[in-house]
Amino acid sequence: MNAFKTLPDGPLTLRDVTVPGCILQLPQDLVRTDLHIADGRLSETPGQVVDMAGAMVFPCFIDMHTHLDKGHIWPRSPNPDGTFMGALTTVGRDRVARWSAEDVRRRMEFSLRCAYAHGTRAIRTHLDSLAPQDEISWPVFAEMREAWKGRIELQAANLVAVDTADLEGRFLRTLELVAAAGGVLGMVTFPCAHLEPQLRTFLKLAEINGLDVDFHVDETMDPEVDSLRAIAEAVIETGFPGKVTVGHCCSLSTQEEAKAARIMDLVAEAGLHVVSLPMCNLYLQDRGSGTPRRRGITLVHELKARGVNVSFASDNTRDPFYAYGDLDMIEVMRQATRIGHLDHSATDWTDAFLANPARACGLQPPSLAPGAPADLVICKGRDWTELFSRPQSDRIVLRNGRAIDTTLPDYSELDDLMEPA
Repeated sequence: MNAFKTLPDGPLTLRDVTVPGCILQLPQDLVRTDLHIADGRLSETPGQVVDMAGAMVFPCFIDMHTHLDKGHIWPRSPNPDGTFMGALTTVGRDRVARWSAEDVRRRMEFSLRCAYAHGTRAIRTHLDSLAPQDEISWPVFAEMREAWKGRIELQAANLVAVDTADLEGRFLRTLELVAAAGGVLGMVTFPCAHLEPQLRTFLKLAEINGLDVDFHVDETMDPEVDSLRAIAEAVIETGFPGKVTVGHCCSLSTQEEAKAARIMDLVAEAGLHVVSLPMCNLYLQDRGSGTPRRRGITLVHELKARGVNVSFASDNTRDPFYAYGDLDMIEVMRQATRIGHLDHSATDWTDAFLANPARACGLQPPSLAPGAPADLVICKGRDWTELFSRPQSDRIVLRNGRAIDTTLPDYSELDDLMEPA
């Protein structure tokens, strides 16, 4: 493995690598094989041999639900009690006081450097878009997307609350910004007055502008909260033609079994894409004065069994909604496996970090077939227990067939942004 850090020039053969079978469209859990690389792409032609001794290989990852605009504000705005409301109010104050273009730009850049070093090739970020923040953050996002072209493919979705969004007023300006950026129309949903008409108006605006939609849904342990049902029904009734992503869906895990089953059947019928955020949900949900008893994760196994496209993603990073994280999709895989008991079940859960988010976001699907870009993440772990028992901080990341510098940026680079306002 160490020899691979200094790649020889010319075509290569990575001899004896371990690949999840689903990536190769095979039914096996793990497959030992060889991969050939030439001219920055996977090839059919053997090259100079490098013995990989069973190292696991993945295509570079897709992180389809993040918040790059919030990232790394924890040192100056920590969550006072670890709760969802503590996060919401703390972020709101920080945004009003601190989120200039320069502040957002620098924190976004720092986050993208972390994600790139860890082996991520595409990210969808949600952007807080309550006016006037939309006029600040969307131009910064456009700058970042251009600056990172060829390294990380960036998408963005606006973030507004269903109960306060004026869909016939100021929201139309946000819509202009989203459409101009080729973005995704986003909203946070929960039961409220006029939920159903708001959803229908929202979907109509998205359809008229040719936009996909991405919802934050039912981020609570309250079993009475079921806006997921309303979204599925609205999509079915309107025949909305775009892609619909629903994230979190935490309350589904606390609902009575028959009710949850009915809602999941609607989700499948509507063709919704579900993204679970297990680390953030474990951190925020069921937090109180004693030991938490529930995990916060949505019903990923039951949704998958219904044919629903299920993905996992990072969500927040070092902000009041989640104090930890580094936009590392191997960490997301490890924690999702533990929290959601993905082990001892289907052998194709790797798709939930690669093919499934690509499908939900309309991105180029990952592949290890000849002709695909040689954008790879290589870990010393030779099977799942080795992979998930260590952080794989010595991983190798290839982009266009070449090992990149995986040195992570130092937190001290942001120290001046953490000074009191």
